[in-house]
Amino acid sequence: QVHVVESGGGSVQPGGSLKLSCAASGYTDNLFMAWFRQAPGNEREGVAAMDAGGYNSYYLDSVKGRFTISRGDAKNTLTLQMNSLKPEDAAMYYCAARTPGGTWYPLRRDNYNYWGPGTQVTVSS
Repeated sequence: QVHVVESGGGSVQPGGSLKLSCAASGYTDNLFMAWFRQAPGNEREGVAAMDAGGYNSYYLDSVKGRFTISRGDAKNTLTLQMNSLKPEDAAMYYCAARTPGGTWYPLRRDNYNYWGPGTQVTVSS
């Protein structure tokens, strides 16, 4: 079993920055981890993902060049640095984790079996 929890959400003006953090506990060997978001009325979409070793990262096209995913110093922690935030980035952001095995599709929701409760990001002037 893996327990996932996010932190760092908040409210920011357009053009501002926020940093989200995620920590996974329990069975944490070689977790693939990702950030998803869901705005009201929208499907949950993959924003950024990173493989277990932290060597490869993947991004939603609309956040490339603005968001950076990285592994934290502690094992199985994940951060998402969000810069140049836009109103359309506002959503509930979720951290997700997947244990090894099978083919990994980094930004597909159904590829992850552990989810945090989410943290709200608001972008408005």
